[in-house]
Amino acid sequence: MPTSGQSLAYIGLVLTPLFWAGNAVVARGTVGDIPPLSMSFWRWVLALAILLPFGLPGILRHRRVIRAHLGSIVALATFSVAAFNSLLYAAAMTTTATNIALINATIPIFVALLAWILLGDRTHPIQVAGIGMAIVGILCVIARGDLSVLTGLQAQSGDLIMVGAVFCWGLFSVLLRRQAVPLPALTFLTIQILVGALVLLPVYLTDLLFFSGGFEVSQTTLLPLLFFAIFPGILAYAFWNHGVHSIGPSRTAIFMYLTPVYASVLAIIFLGESLSLFHLAGGSLILGGLILATRSSQRSHRQLASTQQP
Repeated sequence: MPTSGQSLAYIGLVLTPLFWAGNAVVARGTVGDIPPLSMSFWRWVLALAILLPFGLPGILRHRRVIRAHLGSIVALATFSVAAFNSLLYAAAMTTTATNIALINATIPIFVALLAWILLGDRTHPIQVAGIGMAIVGILCVIARGDLSVLTGLQAQSGDLIMVGAVFCWGLFSVLLRRQAVPLPALTFLTIQILVGALVLLPVYLTDLLFFSGGFEVSQTTLLPLLFFAIFPGILAYAFWNHGVHSIGPSRTAIFMYLTPVYASVLAIIFLGESLSLFHLAGGSLILGGLILATRSSQRSHRQLASTQQP
């Protein structure tokens, strides 16, 4: 029978993929009001404002460790906080929340693939089969079930941008294993968001001054930004890490599979999106590939546990 701490962990892990799904759905619904780079930058500024009172003492206490690993921290923050979320919000301009969530669900596949290529991780045949199956699923979603979309290079730009986002998160996860920073979780999250926001600042200002022109601050725009900062940002990260420590990475990993399910339901209810046969086919291939690629060894589970999205 689970303890009270484990019960709370399970509740948090049911909510975490809901928050990640909400990230895609809310982004798709508000990207017309808030430019993607503004969405990403202000999400992290608000999250940092909430976290800083709690995380600043740790930053000051561990400043020597931070200084010694500053290069690694900058690289990690660039691929995760800055690049991943900015690309996800950019993808929301031209593709559906359902597609975003399905492609996003392949993060463990990209982690396993990049760990094999860059770190020389041993890959079992069943993992290779799972990776191949998931890639076919991604292509099915991108092609929308029509092979001529791929052969004619007519894929939606948003789907391709989302693949780029997932690739960035895979690089982050591999770098996190190679260049681990010995900091407490709260301190690491706070410094990661701080550095990521600083990396985003010049890009955001360039977009603001020469391209998008920013957005009007109102209830319509402020509430989504607060949602991004609190739910898929701070709470999802905290719940995921608590789950890993309470019930283990392998059990925690299973809950990631709920994200595209939640996203599909939310997108149908709030955005009027519809599920097509290619969503079901591609989603089934992706899910099957994930199961094969992540259940073949305990190492796979540890890789998956390192893919939480701050």
